[in-house]
Amino acid sequence: MPKLNDTQTLLLGHAARAEAGSFYPLPSSHADGGTRVSQALATLRKSGLAEEREATDVAQTYREEGDLRFGLYITPAGLATIGIEPDDTQSELGDPKPTAAAPAPARQTKAASVLALLQRPQGATLEDLIAATGWLPHTTRAALTGLRKKGHVIIKNKRDGATCYKVAAA
Repeated sequence: MPKLNDTQTLLLGHAARAEAGSFYPLPSSHADGGTRVSQALATLRKSGLAEEREATDVAQTYREEGDLRFGLYITPAGLATIGIEPDDTQSELGDPKPTAAAPAPARQTKAASVLALLQRPQGATLEDLIAATGWLPHTTRAALTGLRKKGHVIIKNKRDGATCYKVAAA
């Protein structure tokens, strides 16, 4: 494994995150494209961690030769160098194969889990809510106030000597 400097590591990571694996546009911290960046990219090309290919997107242009545009892209060896295992979503030319986009899972927030606990038939005690969220009691009570402000009707009653909270059915 070649020894990489910080600039080379940063550029490889940037290209690995890019959809097509392109080094361009450069990360904002190196957008000026100074000598340090040029030398780092040249070293990556010489070591086989980056390759030049024809680019269709103007933003990914590394250099132009007449009417042709060329981009600089990370290679499977470049991905392996920074610990990313290349998979079969990249063709031999490096173009991404079309894949079905999986729907993003719904984000589970602590506030959503509080609401779910309050919607149970038996409701939830303050201790249940604290255990589910890891919040302090005053923060948990503030969350209940926030739910009230959002229009939820919260009913309080006693269960086994403890105050139990429940969201009224709509």
